[in-house]
Amino acid sequence: MLISFGDFCIDTDRRELKRGGTDIAVEPQVFDLLICLIENRHRVVSRDDLIADVWNGRIVSESTLATRINMARRALDDNGEAQRLIRTIPRKGFRFVGEVSEAPAAKTPQPAMSAVSIPPQSIGFCRTSDGVNIAFATAGSGPLLLKTANWLNHLEHDWQSPIWSPLFARLAALCQFVRYDGRGNGLSDRDVADISFAGFERDLDAVVDTLGLARFVLFGLSQGAATAIAYAARHPERVSGLIVYGGYAQGRNRRDSPQDIAQAQAVLGIMRQGWGQEDSAYMRAFSSLYLPNGSREQIRWFADMQRQTTDADLAIRLRNACDDIDVADILPRVRVPTLVLHARKDSVVPVEQGRFLAANIPGARFVTLDSENHVPIPGELSWETLLGEIETFVAETSARIGVRH
Repeated sequence: MLISFGDFCIDTDRRELKRGGTDIAVEPQVFDLLICLIENRHRVVSRDDLIADVWNGRIVSESTLATRINMARRALDDNGEAQRLIRTIPRKGFRFVGEVSEAPAAKTPQPAMSAVSIPPQSIGFCRTSDGVNIAFATAGSGPLLLKTANWLNHLEHDWQSPIWSPLFARLAALCQFVRYDGRGNGLSDRDVADISFAGFERDLDAVVDTLGLARFVLFGLSQGAATAIAYAARHPERVSGLIVYGGYAQGRNRRDSPQDIAQAQAVLGIMRQGWGQEDSAYMRAFSSLYLPNGSREQIRWFADMQRQTTDADLAIRLRNACDDIDVADILPRVRVPTLVLHARKDSVVPVEQGRFLAANIPGARFVTLDSENHVPIPGELSWETLLGEIETFVAETSARIGVRH
């Protein structure tokens, strides 16, 4: 559907907002908020209506709601004083007051997403020193970028996910991109005796050795950061550069923080009851932390990812192992060029954890992103900043060691 008002046009199918033919970048959640207000423009939309429709009933603070309303107004060149398009109705809610026309979107044939955006990937298997089968995937060409496994991974599902595939497609277009499902995850063995940080290290060792990787950039995201850090410290002759996003050196149980320990226990307490269930209390709490700006589609995919990736019991074992990680003493031994990226308002891994990594890894560069999401989301204003920093770092690292595209 095409929705027009003034010189603005929204394509709901493509999730695009344009003004006079020029694209306007809006976060997925702000886009959903605009659609909710426009579709219900004949009435006042209450705060509860917005939470139910945009946030799927998750807990949302007044400041978060106010921020999204302000972002929607800015996208439409509106503000709280003028209220030309989005009007605040005191103590009642909000109403879209622009003159709207609607028309079906042109039915032009579109190639499948995988044919347009997602390059082909090749999946293989290797075996760790303790006998665990690990699935790995390669895609693209050029300098090597190896992503370590984090808490939840599924090589096939993530490759098509609206959460992960845009990031992975960009990385595969830039370089030879290698990733793997850690033990207990995805296509790798799930019936595993040892779920521990030592086991995570063995998974990475097996992938590197099987593929015979000599020099590569290592990319650690969230829980995968510690594995990447430990490997870089042990093998500076192989790791040409280290990228960390949303990472930490110490899991929640190792930070001497009663609040972090309590949060870890609270999450574990509700995982069994709501694992992979889109409307469960667990998914509402989980998505509020990991994807506070996620769209409804992205939340649905996140719940589906949980169901396909592992079961609740294994997820809890993996979560416990991540909460017990501690590589703080290793940080000063990392002697490779390092880029640390962290969302400024991350509720899962506070930005102080990223700052701690950068302060203790010699020569590390620290970049904060203006985001609340722990998981990077395409459509955010910080999205291109994130990709730009990674692409520049990989290019500079490749040039330094003499790798050509």
